[in-house]
Amino acid sequence: MDCPPVLCVDDEPAVLEGLKLNLRKNYTVTTATSGAEGLEILKKDSTIAIVLADMRMPQMDGAAFLSKARQTAPEAVRMLLTGQTDIESAIAAINDGQIFRFLSKPCPPERLLKAFEAALIQHRLITSERVLLEETLRGSIKALTDVLSLTNPVAFGRSSRVKKHVCAILQNFPVLNPWQVEVAAMVSEIGGITLPPETAKKLYYGDALNPTEQAMADKIPEVAQQLLGHIPRLEPVIEILSYQYAALQNNGVKSVGFVPVGAKILRVAIEYDKLDGQGHSPQAALDTMRKQGDIYDSKVLEVFNQVLSEGSGQPENVAEIPIQSVKVGMVFTEDVLMKSGTLFVSRGFEVSESFVQRVKNIEPGSVVEPVHVTYPDVKER
Repeated sequence: MDCPPVLCVDDEPAVLEGLKLNLRKNYTVTTATSGAEGLEILKKDSTIAIVLADMRMPQMDGAAFLSKARQTAPEAVRMLLTGQTDIESAIAAINDGQIFRFLSKPCPPERLLKAFEAALIQHRLITSERVLLEETLRGSIKALTDVLSLTNPVAFGRSSRVKKHVCAILQNFPVLNPWQVEVAAMVSEIGGITLPPETAKKLYYGDALNPTEQAMADKIPEVAQQLLGHIPRLEPVIEILSYQYAALQNNGVKSVGFVPVGAKILRVAIEYDKLDGQGHSPQAALDTMRKQGDIYDSKVLEVFNQVLSEGSGQPENVAEIPIQSVKVGMVFTEDVLMKSGTLFVSRGFEVSESFVQRVKNIEPGSVVEPVHVTYPDVKER
């Protein structure tokens, strides 16, 4: 039987024991005797579905605790246990902490269980909506960027590599709503869709731009805003990109003040890919970024350094194959060029079904072969 994890916070051990006794058949109950202890538990366990707190606790009362719990674990449904004399405080708590329900003391077991059942239904609705939103947006954005990467491989070739770096950092650098950072990485190059291929190539590989090209590059944030602004729920993603574009426009001269952690991660991933494309070794690229002062977050750099160090000891299953033999899931380890010299697909691109179809439609012998790909690990697939 699935027993959802819940947290009960009260400064009276006897009350906590009574709550555990009534709830333990249907829930996995964790208890805390103070608001501070409860917050620490929420920071360590993101699976907690319901939080119940007593109103009257020393140092941090239930209303203050649940208000902070809302920031720490926004998806956990919050309930308040209060006496009759605390009604005014309970009303304030509902407004400040968005309390789902408050229970009066003493609370009969039947009423307690019904409240938890309703809270659990509410939690499932919240998480289901989040998962649907994340998967729908991520899938839609992936389809969009896959198509754009085929039409403009220079501009969009970087996004697949940047996404890979961002996901690796996120596994070791937990953030709230990591999907927003992942989606930001996927669309990080979308503002460059209007750039001519040669200008895009110069921009993304760090070459000097002439005044006309620089003017086009300066409009990238505006283009990104126009393209993404009509997609619902992408506001946090657009915010991450806006800080990233600000950093790019400053040309690395100085920090741009407060920067969301998602933008800090994206900054590191994009700059590393640029330096890697210029031929820098992983260590040289990281050292270059470390010398830039506060432009790149030191904690993110150290986490990325650890990721690169762990990955360097794992050999890739690189194969040389004809372009017609590529299969879904393979990843190109080197740029693939047409015999005319134009870029067909960039390194780091993961083969999709639409790309396989595109390969079938190209003229035989028009691509420089063999191409270099890696076979994805079974666990990753």
